[in-house]
Order: sequence, then structure tokens, then C-alpha cells
Amino acid sequence: MKMVIQGKAKDLGDNFQVRRSLPFAKQRLVGPFIFWDHMGSTTISGEHEMLVRAHPHIGLSTITYLFSGEILHRDSLNNELSIRPREVNWLTAGTSIVHSERSRADQGSFELEGIQVWVALPKDSEDVAPSFVHHKENELPLIDFEGFQLRLIAGEALNHKSPLPVYSPLFYLNGKATGSASMNFPIKDNQEGAVYVTRGSITVEGNTYSKFDMVVFNPGENIQFQSEQDCEFMILGGEIFPEGRHIWWNFVSHDKQKIEEAKARWVEDQFDSVINETEKIPLPGQCPIAQKQPFQG
Repeated sequence: MKMVIQGKAKDLGDNFQVRRSLPFAKQRLVGPFIFWDHMGSTTISGEHEMLVRAHPHIGLSTITYLFSGEILHRDSLNNELSIRPREVNWLTAGTSIVHSERSRADQGSFELEGIQVWVALPKDSEDVAPSFVHHKENELPLIDFEGFQLRLIAGEALNHKSPLPVYSPLFYLNGKATGSASMNFPIKDNQEGAVYVTRGSITVEGNTYSKFDMVVFNPGENIQFQSEQDCEFMILGGEIFPEGRHIWWNFVSHDKQKIEEAKARWVEDQFDSVINETEKIPLPGQCPIAQKQPFQG
């Protein structure tokens, strides 16, 4: 085991709280995973809505994976649909994409909880065309493994492959223990991985970790832990990039100049617009809204 990251509470504005694990000062990425936010559980209602206005991305793919609730997704490729629990919206920015996420006014009060991640694109794929795919829960491989039930969200693992189009070797799974069990998830020498607890607790090297804890393992080290029944978790990781990554606001790249160019394009309104949206988040530092919401996923 390399380290444990405990998610820190962040306010994204409008009293919407998340716990952020990545990027971390001593662990910027886990494989290609460069950003990790745990939303909720929080009550969404007319007085307390989720409102993530239109905002841009470059150099990454993003997934919002819900445990409960519903989010309305809109983007600059003219997609508009709801994200529901255990479904996958895989949004690849590449050169650029703009999207929004908000609760629907006709839903009333409900509990919202989920994980949003960013996966950095490899250097040679940072300029791919933007794309979007959506998959239902039953379209994702379900794996029974040593007392665990694992849903493969993205990438490849345990001789299974997700239908999501990925650009580097990676794995991302949602798992639960069906009883007392020991996990020994295999990792290749050029990969690194982590386990993140979403319910219950796990034991790693004699220490107990619970909800919001991310246990990161050394490169090439298998993900190993013990679990009791009713524990739920996420497993994440993949191939380590040979070069580092820069992250500023919603922009990711190996090249700082690309981020500077993206800043100028957003200020100059050169990104595509989002279907059925009129509001957008200004570049941080330009107005009070941006100061209030320095990051939006």
C-alpha cells in the first residue's frame, strides 16, 4: 500500500457539497484518473437544487456515476438525457466540449449521491474529436469474483471488457461484497490502482478504512483488502502516463500552452454552445459566479 487519501469537503456553490479525493498534493493521478468527487448524499429539492451551468473541458473523459437520484445532462453535441443510478454517460472532451448538469424541476425532493471522475487522455489522444456515449446498467459486464460482485464501468478487468471507448489501458469498477471475502485484484507492472469505499468498511494491512477513504497502492502492486458483507466500493486505475499532467479549472493537458489557449477560447466565446442552455460559468476570476464556483465537473 502506498497511501490513504481522505476526501476533503468542497462547496461548488448553491450549497452543493462534494468530497474531493483527486487531485491530491502527493498523488495527482491514479493511473489516468486525475479527478474524483463524491457527491452527497444530499437532499435535492426546489430550495436546494443541483445547478452546474454550461462549462468547458479539454483533454479528458468524464463519468458521472450515480448511486441514487437523477441528473439532467446537456452538452454541445446536442445530447440531452437523464443520468440515472448505475447508468454511464461517457463524455470525451478531446479538443473541446461543453456541458451542463442540473436537477430536474419536475422531480420534487430526492436524495442524490454519486461519483464524478475525470480520466486524462494520453498525449497522442488529447486532440480527438469530442464524443458522447450512454449505456444502461445491464449493458456493463457483471463479474462474480472471489466473493465479490463487480460491475465493470470502463476499461478491461478480469477477462472482461466494458463497451465504453477508452483511449488508454484502464479499469473502473463498482463492487460490493456478498459476504466476508478477500480481494486480490491483479495489476500489471506499468499500472497503478486504488480502492475507494462508498459504504461499510474494508481492512488493508490490518487497518480499517470507511466511506470517503481512497486507498492507493504502489505501481504494479495488486489491490488487496478484506471486506465484510454490505461493503460497497469503487476500484480504479490503469496505465501510468510517461509525462505529467497539468490541471487548471476544467482543463487537462500535458501541455500548459493548450490550457492557456483554452482559457482564451472560453473568454472569447469560441466553444460550442450547449443545447437548451442560456447560462454558462465564466472563467475563474472574471465575476462573482466564477469565484463562487471555481470548479464545475
